[in-house]
Amino acid sequence: MMFRRSPGGKANMSGLAQPARAVLFAAMASCLLSPAAALAEPPTAVIPKQTIYPGEKLDASMLEVVDVTNPDLRDGYVHSIDEVDGMVTKRTLLPGRVILASALREQYAVERGSTVRLVFNNGGLTITAAGSPLQDAAVGDLIRVRNVDTGVIVSGTVMADSTIHVVAK
Repeated sequence: MMFRRSPGGKANMSGLAQPARAVLFAAMASCLLSPAAALAEPPTAVIPKQTIYPGEKLDASMLEVVDVTNPDLRDGYVHSIDEVDGMVTKRTLLPGRVILASALREQYAVERGSTVRLVFNNGGLTITAAGSPLQDAAVGDLIRVRNVDTGVIVSGTVMADSTIHVVAK
């Protein structure tokens, strides 16, 4: 988990010997002429600026993008702040350590025990009822919900407006 901050200064080439400058110039020219090398950017990672505890919502002010200097760092970490902005942590994130994608989740749209609206559509028939989710869920998750009026447990998909569309049996 090694990285370095992007350097702000310029390189000083005046101390290099003439042959070393020629080799450096040739290497730079080959990089500029090679399209793949010209487009390659150093890999970046997102690290927290402070300790972030489980359940906290991430925003850009808590995070920093750094260059990755460890070539052996396995993939699975977050590369840009846009990937994690608005997500919630599953475990404690320490400052200076890369953030693994598996340590994050989408924010829950419905929470266990709250009251939600159940919607069932079948052709032209639409039935709505009050329900209570049996688990926390994000948008798009398939969850089990108890109908408050009848006590029957049904399954449904969580929608963006926090309603649950019941699936037919």
